[in-house]
Amino acid sequence: MSVLKVGVTGGIGSGKSLICRIFGILDIPVYDADSRAKWLMHNDRELMRSVKDLIGEQSYQNGQLNRQYVASRTFGNPELLEKLNALVHPAVRRDYESWHNDQTTPYTIKEAALLVETGSYRELDFLINVNAPENIRINRIRKRDPQRSEQQIMDIISRQLSDADRMEKADFTIVNDDSNLVIPQVISIDNRLRSL
Repeated sequence: MSVLKVGVTGGIGSGKSLICRIFGILDIPVYDADSRAKWLMHNDRELMRSVKDLIGEQSYQNGQLNRQYVASRTFGNPELLEKLNALVHPAVRRDYESWHNDQTTPYTIKEAALLVETGSYRELDFLINVNAPENIRINRIRKRDPQRSEQQIMDIISRQLSDADRMEKADFTIVNDDSNLVIPQVISIDNRLRSL
């Protein structure tokens, strides 16, 4: 029996991590693409070398990613950011495939904000979109990341796909608007996926 690949996506502040924690409680393994990308940028020698070649030796100091330097080089330079993503995304894809192949559950979850934007949702069997109204998302981000200004938050939201665009690609949508209960929604999807 092959293990299904299920993606969880949604805009910043929609509550993807909360939804994934619930799947985790249901004994479904969750691959956090953002965390793994950070780990790979500190541990994958080939990727580290490629980042240095692209952005400069200053990208790493004492074997650690110099996040400030990389951010300063890529901020406002979409072409360079695209080249950096073209290095990181394939490394994450390989890492995810290797991790997924080791799992024995009915399905796994891949959590990533940009599954639709990068097109990687096409490599999955199912896609779950987590939806929340923009005002709720902004309030959540403010609490979680108090260092971000409202303008920075709005900039991030404006660079992401709209909920409608993500919903168009999704097989399931979870409404996380603080009035709909999310656990029954997750359990319903879990039941569907286990029955396949």
